[in-house]
Amino acid sequence: MRKKVFRILWTCFILGVLALGIIFSCIFTGVIGYMPDIQQLQNPVNKFATQVFSADGKQLGTWSYSSANRVFADFNELPPALVQALIATEDVRFYEHSGIDFMALMRAVVKRGVLGQKSAGGGSTITQQLAKQLYSEKAASTMERVLQKPIEWVIALKLERFYTKEEIIVMYFNYFDFLHNAVGIKTAAQTYFSKEPAALDTCQCALLVGMCKNPSYFNPVRRPERCIDRRNTVLMQMEKAGFLTEEQREELRERPLGLNFHRVSHKEGHATYLRDYLRQILMAKKPVRSDYASWQHQKYYEDSLAWEQDPIYGWCNKNYNREGRPYNIYTDGLKVYTTIDSRMQEYAEQAVDKHVTGELQPLFDKEQRGNRNAPYASAISSDKAKADLARAKRQSPRYTEMKKAGHTDEEIEKAFNTPIEMVVYTTKGDKDTVMTPLDSIRYYKSFLRTGFMCMDSETGHVKAYVGGVDYNHFQYDMCTLGKNQVGSTIKPYLYSLAMESGWSPCDVAPNEQRTYYVPGSGNWTPRNGSRARYGEMVTLKWGLATSNNWISAYLLSQLSPDLFVKLLHDFGILNQDIHASLSLCLGPCDISLAEMVGAYSAFPQKGVRRNPLYVTRIEDGDGNVLAQFQSRVKEVISEESAYKMIIMMKGVIDSGTGQRMRNRYHITAPMAGKTGTTNDNSDGWFVGYTPRLCYGAWVGGDEHDIHFASMAYGQGANSALPIAAYFLQKVYADNRLGYTQSEDFDIPSGFDPCGYTLGGDDESEEEVEEESGFDIGDLFE
Repeated sequence: MRKKVFRILWTCFILGVLALGIIFSCIFTGVIGYMPDIQQLQNPVNKFATQVFSADGKQLGTWSYSSANRVFADFNELPPALVQALIATEDVRFYEHSGIDFMALMRAVVKRGVLGQKSAGGGSTITQQLAKQLYSEKAASTMERVLQKPIEWVIALKLERFYTKEEIIVMYFNYFDFLHNAVGIKTAAQTYFSKEPAALDTCQCALLVGMCKNPSYFNPVRRPERCIDRRNTVLMQMEKAGFLTEEQREELRERPLGLNFHRVSHKEGHATYLRDYLRQILMAKKPVRSDYASWQHQKYYEDSLAWEQDPIYGWCNKNYNREGRPYNIYTDGLKVYTTIDSRMQEYAEQAVDKHVTGELQPLFDKEQRGNRNAPYASAISSDKAKADLARAKRQSPRYTEMKKAGHTDEEIEKAFNTPIEMVVYTTKGDKDTVMTPLDSIRYYKSFLRTGFMCMDSETGHVKAYVGGVDYNHFQYDMCTLGKNQVGSTIKPYLYSLAMESGWSPCDVAPNEQRTYYVPGSGNWTPRNGSRARYGEMVTLKWGLATSNNWISAYLLSQLSPDLFVKLLHDFGILNQDIHASLSLCLGPCDISLAEMVGAYSAFPQKGVRRNPLYVTRIEDGDGNVLAQFQSRVKEVISEESAYKMIIMMKGVIDSGTGQRMRNRYHITAPMAGKTGTTNDNSDGWFVGYTPRLCYGAWVGGDEHDIHFASMAYGQGANSALPIAAYFLQKVYADNRLGYTQSEDFDIPSGFDPCGYTLGGDDESEEEVEEESGFDIGDLFE
């Protein structure tokens, strides 16, 4: 009988071993459960966030899905205390086993399974936990989790075959989700302590490792006391493992949590508008007309042109990763190196904040006091202001969502007029308040909008890019997406056409109001803001310096509006709706700030325009260069015409509408540019350049009916020019940047902008001046 029992037991044991062998063999080969193949094990799916860097090596931010904001960290970036804390707490025999710690496993079975001690700890090794992170879905039940365990054991054994211990630890920390969109140790260190991982101290390392047990339960933001206890438990484990002395542990356990919490978001940091713009264009797909609304013909044209001509546009969908899929900036762990200089970007953001937020906005708010239409202009009718606000309401996300949900007009109207709690933007920070959604629309429209951009005209590299006053609240980018009437900043293109047609800065035109017949439109009589030197014959240089509309209208009447439109397109202006008419000389067309800055780069670069360049190269996570980019160039005007334009446009700064750059902001650098103001002060512009930098600023309201009533406040010389002035003050004060006020334009010595050759048998300078009525020496002042 006894032999029979032993025989049965041995048979059961052998069958059990065989069954386990068969089960594990099936798991190993993938017959049971999911088993990644060798390629997947050797190259696990790296869902890492893409990092965005400035030209001077500073990280500007990351791109990621909200659930995978992971940035890769190397083993040499991990502080020793972090590795020690993980090993001491999760797997003290990590360096002794090959993926499965049988001693810890048996201890867990006995204590938890037999004795029911739930606090006795588990038997999972670090490698098994990594296998769970990489390949296991969240278990729906305890039984499902039990079935997942053997699969993780096999995966752990395979991982140990393909990776070193250090690589396993690196992967563990890079894949762990530390909550608050902080996936991976690098992002977690920034989120909780605003540090790089290497700068974490022992207490901070212990806290982050303590979260690995259960990040939701040990959430340091919501449950700090619980986290301190957990951190101290990790410190005790480090002492037991010999990584700390008792004295060190006692000292460390008394320290406070010491959080410096800052949720990582692509909406924060420097160059937020540029990062969002690049995110969109890098991930853009090939344009299909059916994906655009009927009225988006211009957008479709620009996107189609960019897809064909700009290698950065749609780069991710034009190129493929190692798995044969299009690159994805949210998961492929790329490194995008921009042209932005972090210092110049900071100066640009400071300049916008100082002038628009600190100076202009209080003036605008003061003007609105007592205005029944506020923020809309007091000059328009009350009915027009109400219609504008009603249109804004219909365009709001709240209205669209309620319409989709099937709400009636009465329900929507009631919702928009019912006060609710909300957090709103102020120039001094967000604040809690109560107002109706309709009032919130009116409130946000009371803030001025702006854009500023600066590029190196020699390389096309964009050095600074500010698309608005605050990205969190005003996300519409006024550098590239926003297009506005350009007013008088269009005049340098007109004068360029004149120079290309044989005119010179010394040629004269009648300074008087004239009426012109425009085919299809009838008579047109342009107005001018000043009657200085009325009735005189004045030089073109004077006409441009004073931004005289009568001279511009006369000039285009002597040229060809069709050729003017063609030249605008050569300058990089993409608007296909520009009509060839005489009124075009006053800038009624909509153009983006980026287009204007790129176009003006042709003047200091001898007639060769450079497209603004935002990215120089893209690398993969290992530092391999995947793509490099250079600015595209196009010759627009001749060198001679470019020299003439520089000389004339210097007059704008030295003695014309932009002279406050000299007498108020005391910039002495050789500089040229043009101010611009549209009807009713709806748009204020300044676009200028020095020998190496080209920059532009725009200021206006959210709608054309939102603007300054006062010309003194709303003109481009007051609303836009100061942004560039404050920016240049800081740039020239920073010797590290290499820009000096002593640099001059590269114009050949002896160049005569008027086309006269002086001396010898030709006319003398005095004879030329007498004939033209112009002092040639003024051109070189």
